[in-house]
Amino acid sequence: MIACAAVLAALAAGAPVPPRPRHPAAVLAVAPPPAPRPAPLPGAAERTELTRALDAYLRERPGSVALAVRDTEGGVAYSYGDALRPATASIVKVNIVMALLLRAQREGRAPTSAEEALAERAVTVSDNDAATALWHAVGGADGLAAANEDFGLRDTVPGPGGFWGSTTTTAADQVALLTALVSPASPLSAANRRRVRDLMAGVVPAQSWGVSAAGGDAALKNGWLPRDAHGGRWTVNSIGLVRASGRLLLIAALSERNATMEAGIETVEHAVRTVAAALDRPHEHR
Repeated sequence: MIACAAVLAALAAGAPVPPRPRHPAAVLAVAPPPAPRPAPLPGAAERTELTRALDAYLRERPGSVALAVRDTEGGVAYSYGDALRPATASIVKVNIVMALLLRAQREGRAPTSAEEALAERAVTVSDNDAATALWHAVGGADGLAAANEDFGLRDTVPGPGGFWGSTTTTAADQVALLTALVSPASPLSAANRRRVRDLMAGVVPAQSWGVSAAGGDAALKNGWLPRDAHGGRWTVNSIGLVRASGRLLLIAALSERNATMEAGIETVEHAVRTVAAALDRPHEHR
């Protein structure tokens, strides 16, 4: 959602989403539990087959989709629609909170109780006013851009003025951002990485759709926005960490020009399920 809180709250209220059960944050600890080693990731032939399956599905639906999946042990697993650069809508709230925590770190302090409260509201219930307050706290577009250089983002352009929801990004950049929540090489401290993951694991049930369709325990953030530039069609995005198929997967599923919010959710979840099912099958690298 963008900064126009009242308008988008009314829009979102007209498009309810069925709740999904939530899972405790502990299941998303970065160190995986003891388990048999997962099957190898898809090779070139399987990736081609997967891309054809997504192409066939998306030909029957309006809109565009980008998807990136990284296995924290095996590197990039799969990407689709690399050229798409949609608006972030509310997924940028995770990025803003990470920028805030990085700034606090460099000031040699922990986040204040007021900052923590704003971060919780921005991520867990997607509160726009809280996100706007944090946007100003990090220095707006310039502050977010500076933080994103440290997070390794290459193709994310912060929205102009106070329009943080108009930030544009790629699926690959969103996976890079998620990597900064699990990697010891991240500029964020272990405590701050855990803070953000816990917030994402606490998203309210009505907003827990999206990458959770991978079928495992998820910590996520979603965004949804009807765009005037697209004739009122919907941008629907989902990013998150999912423990599934013996792996911790970092998933970004972005879409734009969907006919409705519900249609966007269905498209994003179908793409995520398709890729998750492919990762769950045994493969031979070719």
